[in-house]
Amino acid sequence: MNLKYVQKYKPEQDDIRYLRVLLYGPVGAGKSSFINSVSNVLRGRMTIPALASATMTDKSFTKKYETHKFIKGRGSTKTFYPLVYNDIMGLEDGTNRGVHADDIKLALRGRVKEGHKFNPVAPLTQDDPGYNPSPSADDKVHVLVCVMSANTPQMNLSVLEKMKSIREAASDLGIPQMAMMTHIDEACGETERDLRNVYKSKYLRKKMKDFSAAVGIPMNCIFPVKNYSEEIDLNDDVDALILSALRKMVDFGDDFIERI
Repeated sequence: MNLKYVQKYKPEQDDIRYLRVLLYGPVGAGKSSFINSVSNVLRGRMTIPALASATMTDKSFTKKYETHKFIKGRGSTKTFYPLVYNDIMGLEDGTNRGVHADDIKLALRGRVKEGHKFNPVAPLTQDDPGYNPSPSADDKVHVLVCVMSANTPQMNLSVLEKMKSIREAASDLGIPQMAMMTHIDEACGETERDLRNVYKSKYLRKKMKDFSAAVGIPMNCIFPVKNYSEEIDLNDDVDALILSALRKMVDFGDDFIERI
């Protein structure tokens, strides 16, 4: 049902071809892997549209601002889903490291050009070639999604502060927000044994509650997901969690598009 819903979706506004989702969060949370997982579910096979790192480091693997589209159909009937993801450099602890929070705030307003390479030391300015002076309704972000890992200890204060300032900027623009908790199988043995136990896990529920309290995203807007990482074939239980989050992104984004 959720897959059919996403497959049939189309924004009603004439000047908006794509519902744009911006993913942000700490380094290594699984932003690029989630884009690949969505692509797998939509195309019904394994794909790798977004390069992701298999090693956990404290440095972001994604360096540039990139829009990921998803192919629909094949050959002469090939089109794209009216849903795109923007992947962004990860947030890192401390100043002059990782993506600058101000760059994410500019991206929300469609001010960051495709392919812009992030500079942790100097945020984007109006004089930079990567600055978009006249964004269209299509360039602007329609849903902001925070990606965090269930398998990491408490988030650093400086990362949390950056996340809060990004959330406030999105709130000022009226952009809907939600969060995804990744690596749920690595964080909880019960869920690793059977993904369907995810909503029964006391450990994951506490993780979600702590995150909700720290960042201010309501519990019913936080979705546990498992990204495709070691699987070579699709798995219904993995797909179900991804599609549940995906449908909400479409709903939230469409509500926002209706209002602008």
